[in-house]
Amino acid sequence: MINRFAALLSLLFLAIPAQAQDAQPLGTMTPITIGTSYSFRSEVLDAERTINVWLPASYAENPERLYPVLYVIDGGAEQDFHHISGLAQHGAISRTFDEMIVVGIETESRLLELTSPASDPRYPDYMEPNGGAADFRRFIRDEVIPRIAANYRVSDEAALIGESLAGLFVVETLLRAPDLFTSYIAISPSLWWDQASLVTDAAALMSQEGHQAGNRRLYLTMANEGGTMQSGLETLLAALESEAPATLRWTYVARQDSEHHGSIYHIAALDALRVLYGHAERTGSPSDATWLFEGEVPPLSEMALTSIASECNAETAIRTSLAEINHDPARWRGVCVSVKLGPERPTAGNMDQPGTDEPVTP
Repeated sequence: MINRFAALLSLLFLAIPAQAQDAQPLGTMTPITIGTSYSFRSEVLDAERTINVWLPASYAENPERLYPVLYVIDGGAEQDFHHISGLAQHGAISRTFDEMIVVGIETESRLLELTSPASDPRYPDYMEPNGGAADFRRFIRDEVIPRIAANYRVSDEAALIGESLAGLFVVETLLRAPDLFTSYIAISPSLWWDQASLVTDAAALMSQEGHQAGNRRLYLTMANEGGTMQSGLETLLAALESEAPATLRWTYVARQDSEHHGSIYHIAALDALRVLYGHAERTGSPSDATWLFEGEVPPLSEMALTSIASECNAETAIRTSLAEINHDPARWRGVCVSVKLGPERPTAGNMDQPGTDEPVTP
């Protein structure tokens, strides 16, 4: 019996992988902190609510600097906060667009918080609860934005971003409360809600007095949605083309042939941040060491020498494309340029685009 037991133990020991037998500790464990989460009692919503904040690394290093803020609807830790703050971190380390503070506003009942009351009786019958967008917008205006402004160094530039029902909320906020943000990013907005009543009223809403003051920007895109999502979009585009005030610069990028509802958000958000907050930059490597194995360092062209004499910024940058630069890289080396990154090009709108000489003609 003892021999059988010893044999069984030997078999069990042999079954344990070698790496488990020789396992070594990975080292000292330190959690990675992505951001800070705040919970507080909302008087507007009469409920405990949560917001999440991400700061660029430079925030602590520049005590006098003010930062734009990107407010993310559906910005909970298990929603869209992490992947959007990740884009902001990418922009900071790549220097391809402005550094910014990201504020994620968590939603708890999306249909309630992101829609206005439906006039079509079929919606309340099948989609309850709904219709609380006005209260949620007041919560953002009266409680979230003041808290951020009181505790962080923020500039006058603030953007609102959302996808699907959150995109509907973004469009409605632009139309009904245009002074709340300076930039709006609506990705595959659920314009079907209440038989597209919001966009049916879009032209009339944009003619109201509040739309005539202050400069604002809108980035709009739609995936392969079809149905009343697409027809609602077409109604909104028609209203923008005919009634958009001179103070609104807008752009629309069609993604019906490249993205679906589940795939569009991240890639469209990156493009939106590049378009709205993109940086001018000098072409070529800043170091002559990159030519070490290529032979003699080429001299700078006359265009480059003229460019280098000035600071590189949005006003001094030459609008071009990577294709044009790659056609004659030696000529462009060191030139301050503004380039539209990514494969997508705007389909409609009046917003000046990086890498183009003229705004898009609808």
